[in-house]
Amino acid sequence: MAIKSNVNIPTANLFRRLTLSQRRTIIGYIFIMPFILGFIFWFLIPALVAFYLTFQKWNLISPPQYVGLANIQHLLEDPLLPKSLWATFVYTVLSVPLGLLLSFFLANLINTQIRGIAVFRTIYYLPTIVPAVANAILWAWMFNTEFGLINVFIRSLGGPKVAWLQNPQITIFAYVLLSLWGVGGSMIIFLAGLQGIPDIYYEAAEIDGAGRWYKLRHITLPLMSPIFFFNFVIGIINSFQVFTIGFLLTNGGPQNSTLFLVLYVYRTAFQNQNMGYAATLSWLLFFILVILSLIVFKYFGSRVYYENPGE
Repeated sequence: MAIKSNVNIPTANLFRRLTLSQRRTIIGYIFIMPFILGFIFWFLIPALVAFYLTFQKWNLISPPQYVGLANIQHLLEDPLLPKSLWATFVYTVLSVPLGLLLSFFLANLINTQIRGIAVFRTIYYLPTIVPAVANAILWAWMFNTEFGLINVFIRSLGGPKVAWLQNPQITIFAYVLLSLWGVGGSMIIFLAGLQGIPDIYYEAAEIDGAGRWYKLRHITLPLMSPIFFFNFVIGIINSFQVFTIGFLLTNGGPQNSTLFLVLYVYRTAFQNQNMGYAATLSWLLFFILVILSLIVFKYFGSRVYYENPGE
């Protein structure tokens, strides 16, 4: 009589023999596996390759050549890098606070229960999902010096026409104005935060005779400070990574006044075919964002109000 072997045990039986803690651990790793794989293949490996290229000279055709610290030294000698950093910093300093204020203002406007409010919420959010190429075409027409809608409006009020995309002194302000077009994402986050504030706080304040501005200052703003902090950090990170609109509208011009740092990385890598220096610029961008994030967490994180800080 043949003896059955117990070597090939079905996977289901193996899973049943595990303890509850081991099962939960395996299931947990299965659920986080997409993130782990994405982190490895889309962040860790590219970061290691960029770190390797920092010490190489590579034109995408010939094999990489080791150049030591030449790429890092070139950062101190590059005449375009200060212009790129200045354009990026000015855009960030202007667009992020204005975007926060406008998105919070719009969130307060649509935080009501009236007929048709869903239509207004959709209208305010819709520009966020418009493709970048369509946005570029739309705003290129809006900023047109001769027949753009913005200049038509300015001239109807008796003002002069403005060369929005041709004057290096004001082009960056055109980009700031354009950035306000996409505040719908942060607006929705603000709206969720506003709707999460219990009505009992406002009712108690009204009983004590508090007015609208008092409730805004002493109830809404403190309870919304975590949302402000989150949108502020995300806004800084996104503003330092602006690329598509800058590439499609002006491609860094005029006179490199809108040569944002990510756009400069792209130009260095794929137009000048200098992957080593482009990798160095990418690491510079990474360290700038890390330093700014640490500064924001140090000076603004302690001012954020949490209702249950011990939990």
